[in-house]
Amino acid sequence: MRLVLCLLALPLAVLAEDKPLPLVLPKSVALGTPKPMKIDNLEPPAKGPRVLPKVPAEAKNLALGCPVTSSAKEAAAGDFSFLTDGDKGGEEGFEVELPRGHQWMQVELPKTAEIHAIAVWHFHRERRVYFSVVVQISDDPDFKTGVTTVYNSDAEGELGFGKGKDYVYYESNEGRVIPVAAVKGRYVRFHSKGNSASPSNDYIEAEIWGVPAK
Repeated sequence: MRLVLCLLALPLAVLAEDKPLPLVLPKSVALGTPKPMKIDNLEPPAKGPRVLPKVPAEAKNLALGCPVTSSAKEAAAGDFSFLTDGDKGGEEGFEVELPRGHQWMQVELPKTAEIHAIAVWHFHRERRVYFSVVVQISDDPDFKTGVTTVYNSDAEGELGFGKGKDYVYYESNEGRVIPVAAVKGRYVRFHSKGNSASPSNDYIEAEIWGVPAK
């Protein structure tokens, strides 16, 4: 009886089971087939449907409408705000383009959160591969302390974060979903260094799934 009463006293958020990430995909607008590429850490073809990570039942996309800054003084095309505007479509003109070379975009959440998954879409109208994709979380807006790297496809360590073991991959409307082990932070940075079609760095949308930190 005491055990039953204790369970009833727990918050509903504790009792609720985790659920698969409720990701809504944009329409596929990719043109043509991927160009064959010789890249050592290129992701092999998928075997079967993608399995999405589980997140707490109360998890939401905390990035929607949040402010975005960048290593670039201004966008080469589009606007930084496109990264969190909720539009994941791959039509020409709806992405933000950063200059060539190593660049990053940073999302500032309203407050520190417990992050369980991150999804990001680069330009996916054609089957491009974006290089040196690194995703990091921190409570420091300057990313000098308390930095957690949750994805790193920089196999040569060119960006200075060590040699990454994650794959580079062909962009598609599915984006890249990154499971995160309940890392706490308020800022998320997305790094890249050009792509297989051009030296630019392009982004369509980013989602940061989590719950406010206790």
